[in-house]
Amino acid sequence: MRILVRGLRLPFDKDERFAIQKAIKKIKPLGGVHIEEDTACIYKKSLDARKKDAISYVYTVALTVDGAYSPEQLAAFDAVAYDETPLQVTSGTERREGPIVVAGFGPCGMFCALLLAEHGYAPIVLERGGSIAERTQAVETFNRTGILNPDCNIQFGAGGAGTFSDGKLMTRINDDKCHYVLSRFCEFGAPPEIMVQAKPHIGTDRLKTVVQNMSDRIEALGGTVLYNTKLIGVETVNGSVKGVKTTRGDFSCAALVLALGHSARDTYQMISQAGMTMQPKPFSVGVRIEHLQRNIDAALYGKAAGHPKLPKGEYALSTHASGRGVYTFCMCPGGTVVAAASEEGGVVTNGMSEYARAGVNANSALCVSVQPEDYGNNVWKAVDFVRDLEQQAFRVGGSDYRAPVQTVGDFLQNRTGHLPSAVQPSYRDGCVTMANLNELLPSFVGQALHTGIAQFDRKLRGFADANALLTGVETRTSAPLRLPRIADGAAVGFDNIYPCGEGAGYAGGITSAAIDGIHCALTLIGRYKA
Repeated sequence: MRILVRGLRLPFDKDERFAIQKAIKKIKPLGGVHIEEDTACIYKKSLDARKKDAISYVYTVALTVDGAYSPEQLAAFDAVAYDETPLQVTSGTERREGPIVVAGFGPCGMFCALLLAEHGYAPIVLERGGSIAERTQAVETFNRTGILNPDCNIQFGAGGAGTFSDGKLMTRINDDKCHYVLSRFCEFGAPPEIMVQAKPHIGTDRLKTVVQNMSDRIEALGGTVLYNTKLIGVETVNGSVKGVKTTRGDFSCAALVLALGHSARDTYQMISQAGMTMQPKPFSVGVRIEHLQRNIDAALYGKAAGHPKLPKGEYALSTHASGRGVYTFCMCPGGTVVAAASEEGGVVTNGMSEYARAGVNANSALCVSVQPEDYGNNVWKAVDFVRDLEQQAFRVGGSDYRAPVQTVGDFLQNRTGHLPSAVQPSYRDGCVTMANLNELLPSFVGQALHTGIAQFDRKLRGFADANALLTGVETRTSAPLRLPRIADGAAVGFDNIYPCGEGAGYAGGITSAAIDGIHCALTLIGRYKA
């Protein structure tokens, strides 16, 4: 049987082979057990840097043993049985009147379309943005010139918003498909280390290759990926979609998957007019905070900072201020703050790192929760709340996509005037404007950020460094609305439209969005004949 031996702690600079040896030694007292050492491997490892003078890795090791042992026997040695059950796929019997159309090619749409293609369903994918090559060019043009393509940018295009990020694969959901998602990413070119890291990431540079390879595989299996093709209408009859209208023409449709992402506001408007139910939901807004990466490393690792066996330091901080959540999100070690606008006349920020995380600065979203009652408990007021903040940031920045920035010291003192010194802004290579973010942000957001920065500084020394830099605004942490669905995943009021992923309000990151897409594909496969 295959087992996992957990809780194996070693100094961070020890070789991984010692973890395997320690696992074998730990499990020996089971009695009469024979271990196939050549099949032993590291299953997972996580860094524990809470004590800077005793930084360690905690390992889980996979072993193959002869015989069978009860859960109680294994638990005595902090071990559990482990079975890599393959994905269970069962085809349905309902005849399809046309292809399955997947709108959106972010993680949710990619994995949904891939699974459909692999089981003979030849999906049609509609992606309003361009291919990886086209999208990379559009982002570079925007950074250099300030000329925005509203349909092809950091939010829209092959791979979705996650393509231009750190490629984080962490998730808080407990789903056995997490391991499946990681293995599929590796199959398409992601670094194999993601299979064992507690905080896996791919990096923008490598994620581009992975996305392109997945797109190529879908088409090789008979699917169609249509880039620069926007969904602009749906044809429904008695609660069933019969066809879709796109900027490339009309298509018949047996089922429609809405994997729209969190920024497709015009598409939200279109499907609302088609009768789809929407609900407002909580979301968050804030800024990006930048520190020198070496200072984050020193704060986390002490004297061990810079050791080659330690990863670039990263953090995740949270607290409450006046009943609101204040937290860091999408922390990008050695990364840059990126221009993430998708509508003309708005400034939006996000964070990005390449796999090596070799940049000078670390950055993270620093956000405050926004509740439905803050914006009138209405879907379109939620969209307006966010859009108004982005447009105000655009005006304050100079109306040319420069971002408003302020040092942390000035922000906390509610003043302006100190130019960035130790920490240089990475947004568009320094295309920024000094501003007072206290005057830009809603008052409840600014006040909560003041409290949060002070509290985070007690948890992570130097977080409130006066020379750290804030860049506004971060507004796309999640969709401000949810598309409710019934038990089988179909939208309320429609029997063959399936909203899923971040844009539908059911995921929060690459891995959870991918898993939601997988569940959607399994539902469709289980319903229809290939």
